[in-house]
Amino acid sequence: MLKLHAFGLLNNSFQPTDEIRIARTLWRQRGNLVAEASSAIQRMQKALIEMNVQLSSVLSDISGVSGVSMIAAILEGERDPWTLAALVQSGVKATAEDIAKSLEGNWREELLFVLRQNVELYRIYQEKIVDCDLQLRQHLESLGSSVDIQAQPIGPSRKARKAVGTLLTSICARSYIALRASTGHKSTAWMC
Repeated sequence: MLKLHAFGLLNNSFQPTDEIRIARTLWRQRGNLVAEASSAIQRMQKALIEMNVQLSSVLSDISGVSGVSMIAAILEGERDPWTLAALVQSGVKATAEDIAKSLEGNWREELLFVLRQNVELYRIYQEKIVDCDLQLRQHLESLGSSVDIQAQPIGPSRKARKAVGTLLTSICARSYIALRASTGHKSTAWMC
C-alpha cells in the first residue's frame, strides 16, 4: 500500500465533515432498525405458517392495517375465521371466503408465544425508527440550507443534460465497437 501511494497510484480518500458523519451514522442506524423490523415480520410469518395460518397468501403485507388487526385479535384469543376475516380492510383483493379459509389454524400455545414476542419486537423497532427519524430531522434542520433553491434550482441544466447524453452515447459507441472488434465483426454499425 505504501509503495502504491509513493508512486502516486492511490487517490486521496474522501473525509466527510462531522455534520455528514453524524447524518451518515443516523441513517445507517435507521437502516439497521428497518432490517430488524423486517426480520421480525418474517418471524411472525413463520410462526403463522407453522400454525397453518396462511395469512401471507391472502394479504400482500401482514404488517399492514388488516394484518396487524387480525394478528392482534388472534393474540387476544379470537379463533373464529369469519370474525377474523371481517377485520380486513376493503382494499384487500382476496374474498372473505379465501381469507376465512387461510385462518383455519392449529393455534399452538408455543407458536402464539413466539408470534406475540415478534409482534412486540416489531412494535419496538417501529418506535425506534420514529426516534431515529426525529433525531435525523433535528440534525438536518440544524445544518440549514447552503443552497438557495430560488437562485439555484436543483437539477442539471439543459446544457449539462445534453453533455451527459453525448458522453454516454460516445462511451456506448466505443464499447460496442470494441466488442464487435473483439468478436471478429468488421461492421461498426451500432445501436444504443
